[in-house]
Amino acid sequence: MEIDFSAVDDAEDYANVPEGVYACRIAEVRPGWTQTGDSRWALRLEITAGPFTGRTAAWDGITWGERGLRRTKFVLGKFGFDTAGRLAVEPSDLVGCTAYVELRQEERIDPATGVRSVRMRVPFLGYANDPRSLAAG
Repeated sequence: MEIDFSAVDDAEDYANVPEGVYACRIAEVRPGWTQTGDSRWALRLEITAGPFTGRTAAWDGITWGERGLRRTKFVLGKFGFDTAGRLAVEPSDLVGCTAYVELRQEERIDPATGVRSVRMRVPFLGYANDPRSLAAG
């Protein structure tokens, strides 16, 4: 067997869609913990319109520790929750909620293995109710 590996990319590519702004819904929520012990909910975002409908756009997360509450408040507000005061919310309450989401490609190198991976990520303020307020790029 002879093969030329020079054209084979070494990166693990998890980018399912091009960069851009997409209508998305929260398809799944996985509760967990950050490295510092704060509660974190991982959100699987699924595209709901256009040629990529049904594809996983990205995984994002919200955290319930002091450092993450500003973004958590922002994200929940864009998904339709009233964040003006007290809010009781469970992971299942988020499933099916919709918003427009900006996706950017991110490349990382795992320091332990040296493996390069490409994933889609949502910028800090990458959620909106109106797609014109987001500009990918």
